[in-house]
Amino acid sequence: MRAAISGFGRAARAAREPRRATFQLILIKPSHYDDEGYVIQWLRSVVPSNSLGALYGLGQDCARRNVLGPDIDIVVSAADETNSRVRIDRIRRQIRRSGGRGMVGLVGVQTNQFPRALDIARPLRAAGIPVCIGGFHVSGCLAMLPQRPPEIEEALALGISLFAGEGEGGRLDEVLRDACAGGLKPIYDHLKDMPDLAGAVAPFLLRQRIKRTIGLSTSFDAGRGCPFECSFCTIINVQGRKSRHRSPDDVADIIRTNLAQGIKQFFITDDNFARNRAWEPIFDRLIELREREGLAVGLTIQVDTLCHKIPRFIEKAGRAGIKRVFIGLENINPESLAGAKKRQNRITEYRAMLQAWKAIGATTYAGYIIGFPADSVASVMRDIAIIKRELPVDVLEFFYLTPLPGSADHKALWSAGVPMDSDMNRYDLNHVTTAHPQMSRPAWEQAYRQAWQAFFSPEHMETVLRRAAARGGNLGRTALMMVWFYGSITFENVHPLEGGYFRLKFRRDRRPTLPRESAWTFYPRYGTEVAVKHVRFALLIARLWRLRRRIKADPTRKDYLDQALSPVHADDLDQLEIFAASHAARDAADRKRRAVARQQAVAGRPSPPVRAAAE
Repeated sequence: MRAAISGFGRAARAAREPRRATFQLILIKPSHYDDEGYVIQWLRSVVPSNSLGALYGLGQDCARRNVLGPDIDIVVSAADETNSRVRIDRIRRQIRRSGGRGMVGLVGVQTNQFPRALDIARPLRAAGIPVCIGGFHVSGCLAMLPQRPPEIEEALALGISLFAGEGEGGRLDEVLRDACAGGLKPIYDHLKDMPDLAGAVAPFLLRQRIKRTIGLSTSFDAGRGCPFECSFCTIINVQGRKSRHRSPDDVADIIRTNLAQGIKQFFITDDNFARNRAWEPIFDRLIELREREGLAVGLTIQVDTLCHKIPRFIEKAGRAGIKRVFIGLENINPESLAGAKKRQNRITEYRAMLQAWKAIGATTYAGYIIGFPADSVASVMRDIAIIKRELPVDVLEFFYLTPLPGSADHKALWSAGVPMDSDMNRYDLNHVTTAHPQMSRPAWEQAYRQAWQAFFSPEHMETVLRRAAARGGNLGRTALMMVWFYGSITFENVHPLEGGYFRLKFRRDRRPTLPRESAWTFYPRYGTEVAVKHVRFALLIARLWRLRRRIKADPTRKDYLDQALSPVHADDLDQLEIFAASHAARDAADRKRRAVARQQAVAGRPSPPVRAAAE
């Protein structure tokens, strides 16, 4: 059995020199189109797709186990379109050299990537090549909607097979056998049977794929499922609300395998790692790797706003190597949070939680959703100003409230017949896709744009750096993250989570519904765009680096203190504006006061300060 390989070029060479019959399994993580219709693609993208890694690992396992029989080798290729151009002609030749045996799997396809996935699939199906699409859009639609939406029906009409659910537990075996026999089923629906992850095949990508990312980092899931009920979330309806997790040894093996190929940075993609039932033994295993074996790794996780209440969680996160933390802050109006069923978010805990992460030197990123029913341009700008003064978050990233297929919000609007944008390409959280009860579309878009500019003002970026210096944070890392987030949305006009380094555009890779531009128009404009954006990035980096040097040279930098960094006391409920910004906020503060009073009565003494610590 030849070793499975990655990359179209090497796979093609392997196919030209087979000793036995070969079956080409070509895995593609599609990107999506920008507002001009060009594929969003970079010389270096952000983080490799965990879905691509998971399917590549499963494909390798199928090859090792000879699932197509002893006479057929499986050759696995993987490409992430955010950093690799997909060439349909090369795929056709690659499969033709294997005697026509093979299939293309479009993996991890989100709603905004579904139109691009169909555009990749059409010419392949026209050439008779089997194609299967899986990911959150397919799974979400089949899980939540009473009937299949038009784009799903279109895919089925093209002869594209759809896969809903997860591929572990031998499910990819079935797909490969059917494809090899020329009989892919229209739909593989495994949504009601979530596989156990303990001992499951691990996500994996070769270094030659990972090196196409900034920072040479990779991703993996330590667990799946989330117990909460957020109405805008698709995770709970696709991966379930029950925690399923890999074992600590599984996680250690993933780390070791990647360290062996020089990969030291990891993004753990669990939607909420704090609710992974195995978080502590996993952290303990990572601590052992770092402290006993001296393995230097850096990790990024996603958590909820109450994780600091879990005993030892943040302290062990620091020892385990957590350097960056994504937090779903979402809003500071309790009424909006309750309406979205995000009851676990308590604004009275926000500052203590963020200060706890500051205490271990982690860089914090918080998501903030604009478009809840109570939002207006004025209220959004007021809330951003409060956050800047009172919450020590390093990076605040903004999203439109978007009814993603697979979420309870989308199902409710669908069932009520509320108009939603029919172009799935726009469902990227960076475009308005439905109406708002109070704001017009221009007003909603204005609130979104102004929120980015307000948080990343020059004055506040200096404040963020001074806070990092005072609490022992990494100034260089914090500055680069602000460059990344502000520059992506302002200079590149894409959300930072879709960003990358050096935008690539190919004249022939334009959305088929738009005309192909002439070379005389396309290339001069593209060249000018690249030059102007690099100058703007260089100026921003230079300004922040000068500021960084000035702060580092300040002998009093450790003494910096502002409202957001000040110790958290019970009487802050009367002093901070976050607790007076709305009726719901005042009610939340009143409930907290009553809880503190009950604690005092039970203890028979005044309540101590509400410390910002993970205890």
